[in-house]
Amino acid sequence: MSTSTDRAPDAGSLPGATQLRRPQQNRPARESAEREPAGRPGPRPARPVRPGNRGLRWPAPPPERGRERRAPAAAVVLLGAWTAFAVLAVVVALHGSAPFGWEQQTVQWAGGHRPGAARATAGVVTSLGTAAVPWAAALAAGLLVARRAPADRRLLLAVTPLLWLLAGQLLRTLLMHGIGRPRPPTAGWAVPASGFSFPSGHTFTSATAFGLLAWALGRDLAFRGYGRTFRRRCTAALAALAVLVGLSRVYLSVHWPLDVLGGWLLATGWLALGALLLVRPRARRRTAEPERIRAP
Repeated sequence: MSTSTDRAPDAGSLPGATQLRRPQQNRPARESAEREPAGRPGPRPARPVRPGNRGLRWPAPPPERGRERRAPAAAVVLLGAWTAFAVLAVVVALHGSAPFGWEQQTVQWAGGHRPGAARATAGVVTSLGTAAVPWAAALAAGLLVARRAPADRRLLLAVTPLLWLLAGQLLRTLLMHGIGRPRPPTAGWAVPASGFSFPSGHTFTSATAFGLLAWALGRDLAFRGYGRTFRRRCTAALAALAVLVGLSRVYLSVHWPLDVLGGWLLATGWLALGALLLVRPRARRRTAEPERIRAP
């Protein structure tokens, strides 16, 4: 009686066994890494070359965290700001566009507490919301964004903040003439003014222009490696300028307080709408990019 045991055939003895073996694709790379001295660092990965800028290597952009949350946040800000503006406009219209009692008291108090130095300072601050300053801020925002963009999109990105500010001015003018709220009495004006009162033009223009500049500057500082704390301080400084411009309009007795509040709400919604429109095309481009890479 035979005592031999049945053995399973070896993998190498089977026909087609070479197909069962795992291919060693990274073997040369591992061997070269083993031969390399321990103290010598490996080769650095090449920095990406952006399309339209061949030969110019830009630093890799910082990790964009929370990009998916920006669109819902912008939508919430847009809805909240413009809902509040609509409610405020209805309240003003139902009151016959006349000022409330506390608004009259505020303007009268400002007229009685306006010494020469304070009046001159307020005049300088309020000038930041008109003439060339807001347009220069919007142009600076466009140039900051365009400097790191591909060559075929630089001109469009450079003029986009200017066009957005211009479109906002058209919207604000239509609302101002539609509501038709009169200004405070001309006897108390400390600076010249014209047009209707609600919403405040200086307030809306400065908040929109400085908001665009804060967005572009924060983006540029992030590319250059500045920390989040420094970027927030720059944004807070520009926001403080916009707030001071609005307060100066009441202090100089050319606007009622609700006019300034309406200008801030309208500008906040306008900036949120711009942010919402900016995030959606970028999301579509990121989704379509792998398809372009796999295309023959």
